[in-house]
Amino acid sequence: MLEIKGKVALVTGASRGIGKAIATVLSNAGGHVVCVSRSAKDVQAVADSLPNASAAACDISSSAGFKELVNKIVEEQGQLDILVNNAGITRDALIMRMKDDDWNMVLDINLKGAFNAIKAVMRPMMKQKSGRIINISSVVGLSGNAGQANYAASKAGLIGLTKSTAKELSSRGITANCIAPGYIATDMTDKLSAAVKEDLEKQIPLGRIGSPDDIANMVLFLASDEASYITGQTITVDGGLVMI
Repeated sequence: MLEIKGKVALVTGASRGIGKAIATVLSNAGGHVVCVSRSAKDVQAVADSLPNASAAACDISSSAGFKELVNKIVEEQGQLDILVNNAGITRDALIMRMKDDDWNMVLDINLKGAFNAIKAVMRPMMKQKSGRIINISSVVGLSGNAGQANYAASKAGLIGLTKSTAKELSSRGITANCIAPGYIATDMTDKLSAAVKEDLEKQIPLGRIGSPDDIANMVLFLASDEASYITGQTITVDGGLVMI
């Protein structure tokens, strides 16, 4: 079994769905996980359910706020080894109807939030001469999607940000990789009708919607020592939905 014993990980958007699954898998693999979300109450409940975790509330769109959080983690834990940028939101609309605020909010959380996090962890990771940065993108960032121009742009931007980060930090022993999930069973897909789910499954070569653990297990691999020679990559975990 893969493990990250003795490592400290920071996971954004950890209060539910994919983020909660990531925090759970990393904690069960022996790491100390700092679960981060806007809601202190929700993320504390997740941390309390794990064998080795703590919780913190943070507005990731604030550069100063994220830097303060990282400094606190390093002060309390003595290190920060793994960053998982998972937090994300949607504000769907066709381009001609999309409000500026909806465009800005999605880019601020999904893309700028990841930038703020990467910038905040760079110094402690460079000092350690080791680190894992893992960004959660989407197959929509590869293929685009009608009605999701803001979301697709933010997720495509994450892929470019990942590659640039990998090139800037590789000489310091820090890897940066991206995971692009396909259709994953979350609160969002739970609201879909049985007919819509069946149609989605027909589009997926493996014939099923993925689970949050499918993403979390890939995060664990990329965070582990076994992935030390992988950087700058975008790995689709989508049941074969998007093949390039």
